[in-house]
Amino acid sequence: MIETGTFAWPPAPTGTERLVLRESEARDRAAFIELFASPEVGTYIGGARPRDELERAVPEVPGRRPGLFVVDLDGSMIGMITLDRRDAERPGHVRPEGGEAELGYLFLPEAWGRGYAVEACAAALDWFADALPGEPVVLSTQTANARAMRLAAKLGFTEVERFEEYGTEQWFGVWPSVTPSG
Repeated sequence: MIETGTFAWPPAPTGTERLVLRESEARDRAAFIELFASPEVGTYIGGARPRDELERAVPEVPGRRPGLFVVDLDGSMIGMITLDRRDAERPGHVRPEGGEAELGYLFLPEAWGRGYAVEACAAALDWFADALPGEPVVLSTQTANARAMRLAAKLGFTEVERFEEYGTEQWFGVWPSVTPSG
């Protein structure tokens, strides 16, 4: 979770022409459950979770925490983006002490293939660059996840290294935050 000492959280809703990035609300609960119960979404993140377990575990207002944006299309949640501090114990870092901001995202399968992920992630990265100028953002994904590899390239992440984690090869890249001019 990113710390909030240097910026206001939750931020005002932000986004693009098609999408709004906003704080989670109670109306998003069903979409959160669908995300984590989806076998397609779970393919590269350890699998789907049982729906009944999620129904019991997901709070009334899920995901309400610093660093988590709901991606909203026409008033409905289609995905989520997270900017969390990468655990220093995990492999893959661009700073010796670790703790870099790490971009994560999940989208409902019906939203795939329409450019929403790259659009929403770019908006989140722009927000981050304004909130914490000069801070790098990292991204890690399985090399087998071709969609995630293409998204990382479209967003401007550059490869730092590859390593084995969770029993498979991981790609690790960095996005250098640019200090806004003026």
